[in-house]
Amino acid sequence: MKIIGLTGGIGSGKTTVANMFEALGVPIYIADNEAKKLLNTSRVLRKKLLDLFGEQAYTDEGLNRKFIASKVFSDKILLQKMNAIVHPKVAKHFKKWVAKQDAAYVIKEAAIIFEHDMESNYDAVILVTADKETRIQRVLNRDHSSREKILAVIDNQLSEAEKINRANFIIENKDLENTKKQVLNTHKFLLENEIIPKN
Repeated sequence: MKIIGLTGGIGSGKTTVANMFEALGVPIYIADNEAKKLLNTSRVLRKKLLDLFGEQAYTDEGLNRKFIASKVFSDKILLQKMNAIVHPKVAKHFKKWVAKQDAAYVIKEAAIIFEHDMESNYDAVILVTADKETRIQRVLNRDHSSREKILAVIDNQLSEAEKINRANFIIENKDLENTKKQVLNTHKFLLENEIIPKN
């Protein structure tokens, strides 16, 4: 079974593309959603994050995402420490999930595959891309965030050019009908062909 990564910058439309693959019968693992569940259900993760961030890391409702985001956004060392706690747990959970699947390939949707040099964990990586203005507008409509904040997140991520250079497949997500065609073509290719590593 092939393990395919699906990634893209903020506002690129990764979830939209993941849903299109799912409609074709491909099992999809959304890393961010699964990490959120684990952060609220795993006692081990809870203890480690409380040790790292202090009592404010959790509220009665669960993980205090706003507080943690504000802490790690400008502190890369703290972010690395948090990732070192969370990522191995998610990776283990993903491995168990893969073992239960019955398909030619599965997709793991994760935002920062290239940022963490994790493409070697996959047989191939699909990059979802869109021009900067489209991405900004999508996030403005979705999160009601400020333009400055969105640009800060975009600038914090790897450049599109760098990601395009490292991806095996690129899906340009601007027009939905065109995106569907690209997803279908990629799906057919993954079913019918062996993947040649980029490096």
